[in-house]
Amino acid sequence: MRPTGQVLKPNGVDGELLVSFRGIDPDDINLQEPVFIEFDGLPVPYFFESLVRRSSSRASVRLTGVRTLRDASELEGKTIFSESEPEAEDQVDITGWTVLDSDGRVAGTVDDIEDIPGNTCLSIIPQGKAEPVLIPFHEDLVLEVNEKEQSIRMVIPEGLL
Repeated sequence: MRPTGQVLKPNGVDGELLVSFRGIDPDDINLQEPVFIEFDGLPVPYFFESLVRRSSSRASVRLTGVRTLRDASELEGKTIFSESEPEAEDQVDITGWTVLDSDGRVAGTVDDIEDIPGNTCLSIIPQGKAEPVLIPFHEDLVLEVNEKEQSIRMVIPEGLL
């Protein structure tokens, strides 16, 4: 089994969950296959009853047997595992990478990628702040991508931070 995602938190009071997926687009999830969450070292199978994409890596989901806020709270922070192998991708997951401004100063950490039609944006958490900020993620603004350092140096339009 391989890690597929993580339960971030309950989403509402009727058992819905906010899940962050790793290395897989929420739209590519096979809803007919079970996923597993470990309890006391044993994998417990769940099936998706519904999945609503919220961003490029997050979705609101309903799992079989999770009906209340209490049920959902017990899953908070748990890793979701899958038996299926992901399809080969050329994309690298940049969640958690450091964003540097054009002078090399730390601007923040990538929280997510927002696929806004015609304007893909990085959602970053700026240094010392809790709320994310959207920054256009366009090839003309990217100065350097360093996979080894897991950083992106880019031109950040004035006033966004």
